[in-house]
Amino acid sequence: MTLAVLAGAGQVAAVPPPPPNPPDGATAGAQVDARVSEIGVLINRVAAADQQLQALDDALAVKREAVNKALVDLQTARDVADAAAAAVTDSQAPLADAGATVDVARQDFDQLSAQSYADSAAEVAEQKKNAVHSAITVAKAEFDTQAAARDTLQRDRAAAQSALDVARATVSGPQSRREVFLALDDQRKAELAALLAAANAAAARAAADRAARDRAAKLGEGQRPHAELESTPAAPRKTKPRPAKPQVTGSAAIETVIDRAMSQLGVTYAWGGGDEDGPTLGIRDGGTGDAHGDFNKIGFDCSGLMLYAFAGIGVSLPHYSGYQYNAGTRVDVEDRERGDMLFWGPGGSQHVALYLGNGKMIEAPESGDVVKISPVREDGIMPYAVRIVTG
Repeated sequence: MTLAVLAGAGQVAAVPPPPPNPPDGATAGAQVDARVSEIGVLINRVAAADQQLQALDDALAVKREAVNKALVDLQTARDVADAAAAAVTDSQAPLADAGATVDVARQDFDQLSAQSYADSAAEVAEQKKNAVHSAITVAKAEFDTQAAARDTLQRDRAAAQSALDVARATVSGPQSRREVFLALDDQRKAELAALLAAANAAAARAAADRAARDRAAKLGEGQRPHAELESTPAAPRKTKPRPAKPQVTGSAAIETVIDRAMSQLGVTYAWGGGDEDGPTLGIRDGGTGDAHGDFNKIGFDCSGLMLYAFAGIGVSLPHYSGYQYNAGTRVDVEDRERGDMLFWGPGGSQHVALYLGNGKMIEAPESGDVVKISPVREDGIMPYAVRIVTG
């Protein structure tokens, strides 16, 4: 991924935007004491709106990840059903001594048992398919419920923020505003340049790491697409175990995972998107994702990005953050290290990100955004990080 691509992909990291650039000769005139009191009220108003918006978004995130869980469970059930169907086929093979009455009876019994197991597995798979539809319905209902409240909160927050900006500008005066603008703009440019350099270096290393690409490709062989609702295989699939332990270890393995994640900076968020080989088409959720056209975008969601990153070291993760929370060794979140996964929501059911160190993480945050680097959000973070590989 080139620097030009990243630069044009949108804001890829939590670099603070500068305040509006005031004219050099601007004049200010207001009662400072009155403005200070007004600023305090407006700050509280903006903070309250932010808190309520975050609560609404968190509730929806849990419902949307529940769809990912249902999809993972569906594909797992289908693998079991395929294995059962294969067992029926195997039980119909002729015996070496077909004339032996006892052996024939045993064959009939084995075939009956296998058929019963296959029918049961197929029924479970159908139930899981229905569960996916139910989860999507619940997610859509949550979106519909919060849509009006969210719009009202956003309008109120925007009005409060606008008034706050005016009040602060009056108090601080034109000279200090100009100095703040210049300082923040310089900081923003320096941070963006450093980020782009790091992203390009990581992308180059990931592109050159043939072994990691081969491991990821091998994991993806024969796997069902995450978003596949209808199953029409020509013949039962022979499923294979999905490895949970890294094929390579140590600090180099950690850097491989991080390089693969960093190589995707600026890639569009697409809910339900991402597999072992890279970004994929998103899926419909009946709400926020649909409003942003995720079903028509190629990209990653939060758990899809983790799946892609760790496939490079031969680890197959399920495409659901709640299952990823149980995928490795849990460590106290205060003892997190570079390469650990961080989680939010009950049982990790809301969101997952990859820790980079120094209080930063890389994530695919939400519809309408891109894969980017952000400061670690301590609010709502789960008490444990998950470590797949040790340094």
